[in-house]
Parts: sequence; structure tokens; C-alpha cells
Amino acid sequence: MKDGKLQIGIVGCGGIANNKHMPALKKLADKCVMTAFCDIVPERAEKAAKEYGTADAKVYTDYLEMYKDKDLDIIHVLTPNVVHCPATVAAFEAGKHVLCEKPMAHNSEDARKMIEAWKKSGKKFTIGYQNRFRDEIQSLHKACEAGELGDIYYAKAHAVRRRAVPTWGVFPNKALQGGGPLIDIGTHALDITLWMMDNYKPVSVTGSVFYKLGSLPQATEGNMFGPWDPKTYEVEDSAFGMIKMENGAAIYLEASWALNVSESKEASTTLCGTKAGAEVQSGMSYPVNQLIYNRGHHGLLTEEKISSAGNIAYFEGGAGEPGYMEAKQWLDAVINDGEPLVKPEQAFVVTQILEAIYESDRTGKEVFLNK
Repeated sequence: MKDGKLQIGIVGCGGIANNKHMPALKKLADKCVMTAFCDIVPERAEKAAKEYGTADAKVYTDYLEMYKDKDLDIIHVLTPNVVHCPATVAAFEAGKHVLCEKPMAHNSEDARKMIEAWKKSGKKFTIGYQNRFRDEIQSLHKACEAGELGDIYYAKAHAVRRRAVPTWGVFPNKALQGGGPLIDIGTHALDITLWMMDNYKPVSVTGSVFYKLGSLPQATEGNMFGPWDPKTYEVEDSAFGMIKMENGAAIYLEASWALNVSESKEASTTLCGTKAGAEVQSGMSYPVNQLIYNRGHHGLLTEEKISSAGNIAYFEGGAGEPGYMEAKQWLDAVINDGEPLVKPEQAFVVTQILEAIYESDRTGKEVFLNK
């Protein structure tokens, strides 16, 4: 603590740090200060320290050196996916609380190591699924908790972009990220869906993963972020999976950065229950996020639409925005010894399922989990 405030160290000062985490933490200056910044590109860490750090903020290129600072309370791991595990495990071993960006890890083996290190440490741990903090997602979750949809036995997790391949950072690099849209944005849609269903017991997964458009120069036309380089595009451009749960429920997951469809639906879910259904519509095809309930009512089929202002991609960290609310709830959990909204065990199941979709496509077989 510094002057009664939590001291935070940032590992990875790239896009997600600058677009979500650091702006949000800066607006929570009554609770925390950022006193250490680490990046393999020293200029990025130096820039972050000047914009967001305390006057005496330190800059590192090695997170292990940063973790030696006994005054640091919390580490935010905001690196490429393959670094999530080693950076998080080392932080726990150094006695720090950890927020790690989504996904928990690029495979379940690494995710399991993170869980084990967390349990040994006695510290707080959460994963950056900020979409849970959107107004319509919070409202729908309350309805699900109250049983208003009944038994949710089928759901769709939507993470479909028509052409929005990220052209910066390491997104197309399979070695550093572990995959493309499935692990990048499919993870958000799946997290929302599992959370609504309160169902974390998958039995089997069947998946199909496609590498069709990423290497085609003509496919880059119309990309939201400008043309990507087909020669360096190593990950899938779309992926699909069917997940069967222990209680018989089923979930269909769709994810793409590039797909020849007319509708883009991202960080969205469709829920089918015995009493009612619900759908969250968000993404580039929708000017505002919407929550729609559907049910039979007094002899008629009805729809109830609830609209929410705002969008889903990146946040400036303003009050009420998901990135800010995520950071606030996380800091409050550390300060008050509470529970973070996103629990590590839940994020682990998301990683398990995503990995199984990749494995099913590779082997051509159904993958069975938790035998």
C-alpha cells in the first residue's frame, strides 16, 4: 500500500493495457496507484509510466525483476496469451494478487498451473471478462438467477465478425496467441453464456476450425482495421463448436474475425429455457446493445426489448463502463477481502472448452472432458 492505496504493477503495456486497464485504474485513483510498468519494448513501458504512473514509477523489461518489489500489491498480466501462465504463476509465488487478461491461458495445462499457484498463494485472482459488467448482461444474469427463463437447455454463444481482423500486435501469431478469433473473442461469448446458465460441467466437445480467408489477399478488402498481411496470418479465421453438458444441455459456439455473412454479432448470447428465451444482440451490426426476451403470454407469443447505450469493443474507462466497473469490483474485492465476479474456476472451464474445439478439429473426433 502507498498512502493507503493499493500499488499496482502492469505487465504488458500494449493495446489492452492502454485501451482498457490503465485508463480505468487511473479513474480509480482513490483506491490505487500504478507504480511499476513492464514490457519487452522499454519505450512502451516508459510511455505508460509517464501517462499513468506515479512520479517515482519504475520501468522494467523483466517481470521477474519487477516482482521483487515487495511494495507491489497487485499485478495485472496484460501480455500475449502464452505469457499469461508464467507471468501469473510467478506473481503468486511473489505474494501478489493477480488480474490476468482473458483467456486464462492458451491451453488447459497452463490454466491448471495458474489455478494451483493461486490456491497455494492465498491471494485474489480473476480473469478480464469485462463483458459481464455490461448493463444488459447484468440484467439478464439477474433474470437467470431468479429462474425467469426456467431450465436453460440450449444456448448459442456468438462472436462473429464479418471483416474485423485485428492488424496490430501479435493477434495473427499462433505461437504467441495460441489461436485466432476462437480464443480471442469466442472466449467472451462463451464466458457470458456459461455464466448465464450457471453450468460449468462440459462432457464433450465437437469442433470445426477454418483457415480459409486469412491467406487470401482479396479477403482483406473491407476489413475494419485495414488490410492484414496474408503472408503472416497464421491463425484460424473462423471456428465453431458444439458443447454437451453433464445435465444434457447443449451450447453452440461460433467465432470469426472474417466470415462471409451479412450480420456481425459479438459478445452475444442466445438462451432457450423452458419458461422463456432471451437474446443479447451486440456487435458491429447493432447501433446499441439490446436484450430481448421472448415467451408465450396470455395466448400470444411476445417479445420484450430492452436497449442499453454503449458498445463492446474497447473502453476509455469512464464511470459505468465495463472496463471501469471490472476494475472497481476487482479492487474492492482485494480491499474488502471479497470475491471477484469472475472466478478462476469458471475461466478454467472456458479454456478447457476452447482447447477441446481446436483438438476436435485436429483429430476429427469428439473430445470428452472431465472423465
